Amino acid sequence: MEESLSTSPAARRSSARSAAMADLPLPRRALEDLVASALAEDIAWGDLTTDALVPVGLAAVADVLVKSPGVLAGLPVLAATFAAVDPATRVVCLVADGERVAAGQVVARVSGQARSLLSAERVALNFLQRLSGIATATARYVETVSGTKAVIIDTRKTTPGLRSLEKWAVRMGGGQNHRRNLSDGVLVKDNHLVAIAASGRTLAEALAAGRRRWPHTIRVEVEVDRLDQIPDALAAGADIILLDNMPPAVLREAVDLIAGRALTEASGGVTLDSVRALAEAGVDLISVGALTHSSRSLDISLELRIG
Repeated sequence: MEESLSTSPAARRSSARSAAMADLPLPRRALEDLVASALAEDIAWGDLTTDALVPVGLAAVADVLVKSPGVLAGLPVLAATFAAVDPATRVVCLVADGERVAAGQVVARVSGQARSLLSAERVALNFLQRLSGIATATARYVETVSGTKAVIIDTRKTTPGLRSLEKWAVRMGGGQNHRRNLSDGVLVKDNHLVAIAASGRTLAEALAAGRRRWPHTIRVEVEVDRLDQIPDALAAGADIILLDNMPPAVLREAVDLIAGRALTEASGGVTLDSVRALAEAGVDLISVGALTHSSRSLDISLELRIG
């Protein structure tokens, strides 16, 4: 979110609060259900420590403190978690999701009953740390390919049950999303090609049959791992060609061979060390499974004070 340098700090905080709470990463009911499931896992039949040691009615305020620099994502989920434990809890967001944050920065302030804050703390932070870690990793990849035409995208290698949140965190980091699920697009991978060949059909015949049942809005992507597979993919009418595990020199040949007749996506074992060379090969998209399966959580804590 870009704002004028002349905007007052108070106005920026107000804008950040509105953006963080209005732009939910998934439908409100789905978010509430997800949070409820996480809390049921953590609190189970009660918070034995807090329920026994912290008096009812004790008021508290807590700062959500970032302890390492990164890109923030997950404030609506944090707020929903505290609200699920105690609707009277108040969360004030001091920045917006997608903003860069520094070590030592307070990004939100939570106030309410101390018992409620303590019982919600771990789940709220787990969501915020995980999603901010994904956003931070995505931002690093986006920065690394800056100046090329390549767009960083995610994959379906996500945590079961958390896909919508994790893909949203990728967007907060400046990346874009690949298909959300198997119903969201057609991707003919290597094992599909094996099955098609075993059925006695060509790729063109199989895709022609598929297009008769798919909506006209659906785009078709075909995976190849050799240059000699590209002509068949183009002849079959692929909209996107996924170039799997090709080194940069081979990627350049593939891009030249495709010559703009389909979008090109590089994929397979992409790292921060390799992504720039892949981007400079001229591909349109680079899919990075590590964004969601290997990102390190951002270090964030809740600092409680009474009164």
